[in-house]
Amino acid sequence: MDTLNFFHKIFYVLIGLFLVTSCTTEDILPAIELTASDTNFSEDNGSVTVSAKLISVVSESVTIPLIIRGDATLTNDYEVSSSEIVISSGNDSGSIIITGVQDTEIEGSEKLIITSGGTSGFLVLGTVEISLLDDDSDSDSDGVLDVNDNCPFEGGEFIDNNGCPVLGLGFIINEVHYDPEADLPGDANGDGTRSALEDEFIEFFNSGPELDISGYTISDSDAVRHTFPTGTILPINGVIVVFGGGTPTGNFGSALVQTASEGQINMSNSGDIITLSDASGASVLTFDIEPLSNNPNESYTRNPDLTGGFEQHSGITESNGTLYSPGTKLDGTSF
Repeated sequence: MDTLNFFHKIFYVLIGLFLVTSCTTEDILPAIELTASDTNFSEDNGSVTVSAKLISVVSESVTIPLIIRGDATLTNDYEVSSSEIVISSGNDSGSIIITGVQDTEIEGSEKLIITSGGTSGFLVLGTVEISLLDDDSDSDSDGVLDVNDNCPFEGGEFIDNNGCPVLGLGFIINEVHYDPEADLPGDANGDGTRSALEDEFIEFFNSGPELDISGYTISDSDAVRHTFPTGTILPINGVIVVFGGGTPTGNFGSALVQTASEGQINMSNSGDIITLSDASGASVLTFDIEPLSNNPNESYTRNPDLTGGFEQHSGITESNGTLYSPGTKLDGTSF
């Protein structure tokens, strides 16, 4: 009798394990995410890539049929490389390409909405929405054709700014580096040598209008440290970086780069006041280092860029742990 009871108990334990395992594997399906390389593309042979991605590689090929809806019409407005995405064995992603078809009709912006037709054994996430831009029309009436407009649905007279609104921030400081890290990690100007004075920098941003800062000066609490030379003109959304010295080398985005005319900026780690003055000597803006004077061995930068408060650079997610980003955004891309 005891032996029989023992086998009964074993049987019920095995049944329980089977049920738990069955529920787990059936309820949690591997997820496939649909994404697009851009949110819009031009009818003038523009293209966008639609991708499907898994979190791990597959041992057998997976096919994801696609459903494309919206205003645009296949063949007349766009062509597609395939009506389904295949993730081949040994890969974790696959993609198709959608290409615009040129015509002479004024159609305005047309929408494509892409979803999955369903794939057995997988959960497909995401709905992709893409705008097909008509190069014969100007959707926001800003004087910039949609195909050339970086902001095709934001109205206003922004012809000189690729169709995008000017931020309206004026002339601001976006990043300050007064305490370079020791050794080569502190070589912010990229000339191969770390210098406590030469690798200091201040990054300025001009949201517009175009600004001639010839004759403007940068001063600390003790003296004038830099005079901007004749011909220093910042365009709308232009950036200029002033290093303490050295020979700035490398990628500084699209920024203008100068070195301090007096050989140093010499921002004091214990606290200092930086003043930008115009050519007549009137103060344009000031920056107080004292609240940030904790000797961080990295720069302080606005987070988010241009509009946020000042934070230590490497602790911001978008910086990927870098100590500074002279001339570029936090993530290293151009403004």
